[in-house]
Amino acid sequence: MTSLRVSALGDSLTEGLGDPAAGGWRGWAALLAASLPADPGGVAFANHATSGARTADVLLSQLPQARQRRPHVAAVIVGGNDTLRASYDIHAVARHLDTTLGSLAEDGTVLLTACLPDPGRMLGLPDALARPLGRRMCSVNTVVHALSERYDAVHVHAAEEPWLFEPAMWSVDRLHPSERGHRALARAFHSELAARGIAVGEAPDERTDGVAPSRSAQVWWMATKGTRWVFDRCTDLLPDLIRLAAAERRENRAEQLDREAAEQTAAALGALPGRRDLTVEVSPA
Repeated sequence: MTSLRVSALGDSLTEGLGDPAAGGWRGWAALLAASLPADPGGVAFANHATSGARTADVLLSQLPQARQRRPHVAAVIVGGNDTLRASYDIHAVARHLDTTLGSLAEDGTVLLTACLPDPGRMLGLPDALARPLGRRMCSVNTVVHALSERYDAVHVHAAEEPWLFEPAMWSVDRLHPSERGHRALARAFHSELAARGIAVGEAPDERTDGVAPSRSAQVWWMATKGTRWVFDRCTDLLPDLIRLAAAERRENRAEQLDREAAEQTAAALGALPGRRDLTVEVSPA
């Protein structure tokens, strides 16, 4: 009999891109869900995550689907795509995440969250282009940290995990984990959940089912498709990113932009309902 309901909300990371399975993707969330009960058949897992999703998509579309299931455990990992749009607004990101996490918490759901790595760094972009994206990702992670504390979420510091810098942990696009990377993330969450007595099954195996992409395959993908992916993904961001990159080059402007982003992030958290119970620690990117 199924006793544990698990839902996953988010974007392509949680959808499972980089970890192919029959008919689609598997990913860290599916690996984790199967490992939570002592009997792998004792879990009902639903993955609501979709490629390209932003915090608003999770709030408006995925959250209602998840709440209908009344999950015992729900992963909410999103925000990276928000940073890749000219419409990026840390105030909106904070509101969307607060409502999503707060709604699930009201249902008594155990929440799983994670901070995310800097997309510019992972893609190896020039500093002038990477730093604005890194600054945005830092702000999103700050919001996630504060809200994770507010709602007592099980949080994994995925932005600085040592395995992030191992090439074998990444698929050919350098933005989504390989099977090994998905397994590493699943194991990190399993460790945290086991400490709380929620995960009682065996942790996901480190050994892979498939074959990791070779270095040559990664280079070929970046040369033939990677650049196009960036342009397709960031079409509406590029003009704004060029403006931001120009600002980075002005004397002492980068440090000022760091301070301004930190102030905006603190203001976004301070504007949330019930803000007095938030611990806000914002540091520049």
